[in-house]
Amino acid sequence: MKLLYAKSAWEVPQLPLPAFLDRAARDGFDAAEIYLPGRSESPAEVRRLCAAAGLRLIVQIGTSGRAPAEHSASLDTLYGSACEAEPLLVNSQTGRDHFPFAASAGVFERALALEQARRVPLLHETHRGRALFAAPVTAEYLKALPGLRLTADLSHWFCVHESDLSDQPESVAVAIAAVHHVHARVGFAEGPQVGDPRGEAFLAWLDLHLELWRRIVAARKKAGNASFTFTPEFGPAPYMPVHPLDNTPVADAWEVNVWMRDRLTLEFGREA
Repeated sequence: MKLLYAKSAWEVPQLPLPAFLDRAARDGFDAAEIYLPGRSESPAEVRRLCAAAGLRLIVQIGTSGRAPAEHSASLDTLYGSACEAEPLLVNSQTGRDHFPFAASAGVFERALALEQARRVPLLHETHRGRALFAAPVTAEYLKALPGLRLTADLSHWFCVHESDLSDQPESVAVAIAAVHHVHARVGFAEGPQVGDPRGEAFLAWLDLHLELWRRIVAARKKAGNASFTFTPEFGPAPYMPVHPLDNTPVADAWEVNVWMRDRLTLEFGREA
């Protein structure tokens, strides 16, 4: 199974897309993960620019609206646009955490129908504030809709549950079996992003994440996947903790993401 490492554009929103892609390519990434609704470029132009830089593309989207039906409608539009960019996959932050289960299940059912029609993988991210905000809730959706596939950003669950997740192994196991893409950010019991994963103070949390990612990679290899993708996704301030007196970030997010990619490559290599 081939391992691909993507660079998120999240922490450098001020950088023009060609400059971002050039820097990501020079730093040895295989792909770019881009939040398409936030770009001025068309899907075709994003596709062209990625190809020119020698990078594959992962498209990120986020549904919106005050009610589940509006999230379904926005998913129709956003996923359709994302498919025009011909990405490896589309990663969606889907729904809201306060919608009733049955209503959110309807949004996911619509997602499955769209994916079946367009044949571009549509994954749903485990994310605070979204429908998949918590491990047991996500497990219930996966049991109800077995075709649902996930992007695992488990840093959110560490924070939501204020735990290392060892207290809910069944839900975590159900989720791991459905993961097809990982956002490799290290969270902890009090937040979705440690100050700097290179520091000894956060080594235990890094190890916890690495073990979960090992289980995910093993599951996808066993399932016979041809490839698997990681996106190191440490974000900029204020997601990145800041020094309290001058409000400057405690670390450079780009450097941290390059380090995280290198750590993942050390752990998993380019072939698993």
